[in-house]
Amino acid sequence: MRSLSASHLNLLLVEPSQLQRKIITQQLNSAGVMAIDSVDSIAEAKASVQRIKPDLIVSALHFSDGTAQDLLDWMHNTPGYTELPFMLISSETRREQLESFRQSGVIAILPKPFTNANLKSAISATLDLLSADELTLECYDPDSLRVLVVDDSRMARKMIRRVLTNLGIQHFEEATDGSEAINILAEKPFDLVVTDYNMPEVNGLQLTEYIRSHETLSHLPVLMVTSESNQAYLSNVAQSGVNAMVDKPFEPQLVKRLLQRILE
Repeated sequence: MRSLSASHLNLLLVEPSQLQRKIITQQLNSAGVMAIDSVDSIAEAKASVQRIKPDLIVSALHFSDGTAQDLLDWMHNTPGYTELPFMLISSETRREQLESFRQSGVIAILPKPFTNANLKSAISATLDLLSADELTLECYDPDSLRVLVVDDSRMARKMIRRVLTNLGIQHFEEATDGSEAINILAEKPFDLVVTDYNMPEVNGLQLTEYIRSHETLSHLPVLMVTSESNQAYLSNVAQSGVNAMVDKPFEPQLVKRLLQRILE
C-alpha cells in the first residue's frame, strides 16, 4: 500500500510568471503539498535541482531562456535525475507540440487553467510512482511475471518499467519496435506484452495482430499504452485483440487495475 501522502512531497515549481506561481502554489497547498520551492527560469531550475533534489518538478512550457523540453532533456541526460517525476502545466493545445512530452514519460500534462481534480489526480499519480504497491494475483506471483516492454522511446520504456517494478514485477525484456519484439517473442516466453501504438517498422496494432494470429502466442495478454487520439485508429486497435488500452501519460493505479483484470 502507498505509504506517502502529498504532505511528504518536496516540489519544485518552475514558472516565469510571478502571478501564476502564486496561483499554482495556492492550488498545490490546497492539494496538501506544502514544501514548494519556486524559480522562474530553466537555468535557476537546473541549479535548484542540483542543490536539493525534489520529489517532483512542476513546470510551465515557455521561458526566456528555453522551454520545459530543454529542462526535461537535461534531466534525462544527467545522472541522478533521469527518473525525476515531471509534470507539465501549459495552455498549449496543439497535440504535436505536446507529443514529445507524452513520449518522454511525464507524470501528467495539465491545461491552464486546470481544476483541483486535475491536480489531485496528478499528485496521486506521483505518489504512486514513488511508492511500492505490489499486485495481488491469484494465478501469478508478480515477481515471477515475464514482461516484454515495447516502445521506441527509451524514456517511455523506463517509465513503464518503473511503474511495473513498483507493482512487484522484476523480469523485463525491452524492444524498440514491433519488429524487434517479434524476434524476441520467437526466442523467449512471456506472460505479458506492454506496447506503444505509434512505432516505426511494425507498430503496436501490427504487433498485436501478429500475436493474436500466432499459434503459440495467441493467448498472450497485451496492454497498449498510446498517445493516439484518432478514434478510427483506436477502434482498429480495440478490434485487433488488445486486452486493455491506457493513455500517455498514464496513472499507475489505472495500470494496476488493468493488469489485475487482464492477468486474472
